[in-house]
Amino acid sequence: MLSKRPNAEQRTNSTLVAALVWVVAWAWTILAAGGGVWLLWTRGPWRLSNGWFALFSGLSACPAIPWFLRKYAGVTISGYVQIAAAAFFFVAGRIALLLRW
Repeated sequence: MLSKRPNAEQRTNSTLVAALVWVVAWAWTILAAGGGVWLLWTRGPWRLSNGWFALFSGLSACPAIPWFLRKYAGVTISGYVQIAAAAFFFVAGRIALLLRW
């Protein structure tokens, strides 16, 4: 069955959602990766700390990472994989805080 072409309102809504997702991804990258770097700078990088987890959570959510991987490694990463990786590192960091490694 052939699907109908999206009308102008549906295209506008999907463009707005895509722009919002892009802004949120960059905000998470800046906050989480920046906070992780700050934690590593103030507490030191030698033991496995929540700074590492925050840094990796921010980097995994970065919108530039799929572009670099696609351009230089020929690998395509979906947005769902990025969100799952960012959530995994976030949860792992919270667990690390509870265990006080």
